[in-house]
Amino acid sequence: MNAATPPQAVKPHSALPEVVSATVLLRGQPVLHIEHGGERYQLRLTKNGKLILTK
Repeated sequence: MNAATPPQAVKPHSALPEVVSATVLLRGQPVLHIEHGGERYQLRLTKNGKLILTK
C-alpha cells in the first residue's frame, strides 16, 4: 500500500470475487456485447434462462 491508496481500497488476496447478477448486467435485454482484449463477445440469455457466451 502506498500513501495515495486509502486503506479501505486494498483487498486481501483471500477476498472473494465480486458477484454481479446477470439481470443487472443484461438490464432487461436478451443480449449484452462485451469487449475484451480487442475482441467482441456476446452474452446471450436463452429462452430456458441459460447464459451463453460466444465470440
